[in-house]
Amino acid sequence: MFESLSDRLNNTFDRLRGKGKLTEADITSAMRDIRMALLEADVNFKVVKDFVAKTKERCMTADVMESLTPAQNVVKIVLDELTELLGTTESKLVFSNRIPNVIMLVGLQGSGKTTAAVKLAYLLKKQGRSPLLAACDVYRPAAADQLATLGGEIGVPVFRGDGAHPVQIAQDAVREAIDKLRDVVIVDTAGRLQIDEQMMQEAVDIKRAVKPDQVLMVVDAMTGQDIVNVVSTFAERTDFDGVIISKLDGDARGGGALSVRAVTGKPIKFVSMGEKPDSLEPFYPDRMAKRILGMGDVIGIIEKAQEAADAETVASAERMLREGFTMNDMLEQMKAVKKMGGMKGILGMLPGGQKLLNQMGGNLDESVFAKNEAMIMSMTAEERMRPSIINGQRRARIARGSGTTPADVNQLMKQWGEMNKMMSRMRTMAQQAGAGKKGKKGKKGKKMRMPGIPGMGNMGGMGGLGNLGGMGSGGGSEMDMLREMERQMRRK
Repeated sequence: MFESLSDRLNNTFDRLRGKGKLTEADITSAMRDIRMALLEADVNFKVVKDFVAKTKERCMTADVMESLTPAQNVVKIVLDELTELLGTTESKLVFSNRIPNVIMLVGLQGSGKTTAAVKLAYLLKKQGRSPLLAACDVYRPAAADQLATLGGEIGVPVFRGDGAHPVQIAQDAVREAIDKLRDVVIVDTAGRLQIDEQMMQEAVDIKRAVKPDQVLMVVDAMTGQDIVNVVSTFAERTDFDGVIISKLDGDARGGGALSVRAVTGKPIKFVSMGEKPDSLEPFYPDRMAKRILGMGDVIGIIEKAQEAADAETVASAERMLREGFTMNDMLEQMKAVKKMGGMKGILGMLPGGQKLLNQMGGNLDESVFAKNEAMIMSMTAEERMRPSIINGQRRARIARGSGTTPADVNQLMKQWGEMNKMMSRMRTMAQQAGAGKKGKKGKKGKKMRMPGIPGMGNMGGMGGLGNLGGMGSGGGSEMDMLREMERQMRRK
């Protein structure tokens, strides 16, 4: 996502940082590089022209040119203008008092409307709502079947209205929602390979018939420059309220997505960065701008960690302080990393993380999770609870049972040893803190309350995540990045 753009912009900033004072020629050169970076990322030409003009005008002020850190000021201005380009503030879905609320999705065929409808239903269901999906695409073969299958996977019913006209299906779906006490209807409309009058008129007719509370256009991030013509036409005919950017993880450029807000004035409400139902995320312009500029999204990491946390995780953290770190705990932490989007997803949200991934060729071997899980599951219950008893003979047996090598098992044991040492240090600190409190109060025998573990108790059990870096690969740079993430979390 935006890898090429991020690399080009950061190279430009690096050149500016090497200068103690900026000249007008330096600013002009930097703006030229930024313009080329945006154009190569498929950002619309007019959008680029306006963006560079505004940015250059702000950078040419005396406050910037004569400041002690002019390069930092330029980066700050680019960040502000990029945030403005993306929409300034988060734009949430607006629900009315009407029951049911109706959300209508429009867009070209192949833009990802059907999967976006399911992901949106999944998100709303998590928020405590009761969505109903309406299959109004009667043209694409098996479109209704696809929606029904995906809806079944997340436990959301689908209204099909077999044989009926799309407008009738949408109307009947609203009545069905009223009868079945469903408070949201998500209407999945038909698309075409390109814009045509029949598709547009059908979308207009459905909108007129069900009067949706929100009309969202689904846009494929890989559409490129043509995205401007598409969204402009839909904005004129359907007057949609916001945009869902799909497949944002599938394009290294992604510049078309940067053009949507500027061209239509419509806010980006959600972005989809994966295939799973939980991959639809609210769009935060400021966070996205920071990620594009290589500043990371630590707040996003913390939110993902908090979402992955539960009461059992916190209890597990306190038990680890009392009893030490087991292989079962390591297995749970690996599962938590997967919930947060995997190592690649986490690194991409760290300051400088995307640059590191690009240097690695975008490759991060996450198969090591499956390998480590296989080794842990090949251990006996006693070995998982007391890894210290695993001797050479046991390691050979575990390797045979998991289809790995003794060297792989040795690497896993080394990682466990590092984690266990860290837990021992934390346990000592907690006990000292508890003893100090007891001494002040002059009471004995009072049960010590385990304090929150930095980066763990409140972060979804991710303490010591740095020690999972480079598992099975010995990659020092990956471990360093993950340790930096842990330090970031602690500062929060």
